Amino acid sequence: MRSKVPLYLLSLIAYLGMPLGVIWMNRIFEERHIFVMGLPLLLFWMVMWIILGVGIMLLVDFLNPDNRAELHEEKEAAE
Repeated sequence: MRSKVPLYLLSLIAYLGMPLGVIWMNRIFEERHIFVMGLPLLLFWMVMWIILGVGIMLLVDFLNPDNRAELHEEKEAAE
């Protein structure tokens, strides 16, 4: 059985990306007032991490070996 540590680390990146980055982005925005795609930098950062978080969680779900075992069992039961 493969280790799930890389999957947990990916999940941790998705979980901590927004709150830790918000502190840093807020300091940058206060100094320079940067806008990205018409959004203030802080709002863009939060929206970006919502989308990235969903993508990372989909990747974790796809790479999880337990999900593959369950899918294989369901295919065998259907036959």
